[in-house]
Amino acid sequence: MRTIAIGDIHGGLRALTQVLNKVEVKDEDKLIFVGDYVDGWSEAAQVVQLLIELSQKVNCVCIKGNHDVWAEEWLRSGEVNPTWYMHGGKETMESYAPFSDEDKKAHLAFFENMPLYHLDDENRLFLHAGFTSVKGIEHELDKRYFYLDRTLWEMALTMKTDIDENDVIYPKRLKFYKEVYIGHTPTTNFGVEVPMNAMNIWNIDTGAAFKGRVTAMNVDTKAFVQSDNLPALYPNEKGRNK
Repeated sequence: MRTIAIGDIHGGLRALTQVLNKVEVKDEDKLIFVGDYVDGWSEAAQVVQLLIELSQKVNCVCIKGNHDVWAEEWLRSGEVNPTWYMHGGKETMESYAPFSDEDKKAHLAFFENMPLYHLDDENRLFLHAGFTSVKGIEHELDKRYFYLDRTLWEMALTMKTDIDENDVIYPKRLKFYKEVYIGHTPTTNFGVEVPMNAMNIWNIDTGAAFKGRVTAMNVDTKAFVQSDNLPALYPNEKGRNK
């Protein structure tokens, strides 16, 4: 059995389809998506529909990202968050035009049932953004940090790689889990087009919302596959490049 972690998708159905085909998903595989399925490219609702259908065939864990929270709130209430609208919400709303009210209710239920994190049997943590508690995820006071926090990744990036884990200044947050897999902060922000590793943190958001790609990584071997860059797949769109 393989465990495959898949980074941010942001409405790029064509990119998601590419990486799933490259992975050659088998019935016994476990797919862990780290969130942000919507907002950016024009097929957000179609991405969600594919994930629903895929979850019925394969062991899928679909973690909730901050953009998914916004979309969930819109599907529930019909109210449009102005910040969401400007950061991809407009495209997500438009993607739902061909979907029925019944379809939208099914998608809302899917969003509502998404976990905020997943901890596997090998003590590997998967979540959208990070966490802040020095006592671990169970003690996080504000659950929104699971899909908003950037400090975990920023801390890992700035650490000296030769620091001893027993050193008094070694961050406690890095001691709880064997590995942590995140999205949320595009690696392309740092001029990197592939997954990044800092300490025991793996960032697999390779900028699909903007000019990057969707990435799928085998967490055991660290081998990964990527889609084409999203502007090439959606040449008549801008995504979030505005």
